Amino acid sequence: MPDTVDNVVGILKKKRRAVNEVMVVTGRADICVIMQGTMDEINGAVIDFKKIKDIVSTETMMEVEVDMGW
Repeated sequence: MPDTVDNVVGILKKKRRAVNEVMVVTGRADICVIMQGTMDEINGAVIDFKKIKDIVSTETMMEVEVDMGW
């Protein structure tokens, strides 16, 4: 439902802890949040996200640096 997505985006944009960017996306997820901070800050933010009634599930992906030797 478009109104639900807009409402959740509005709530997420008001959260300042660790949140850099909030965007509507296509595919398996409806919303993507780019975050930066310590593991504790990110974990706390994700726990806060799960308290938002219209968020059904979350998936956290961490950026890692890998030296492939290329």
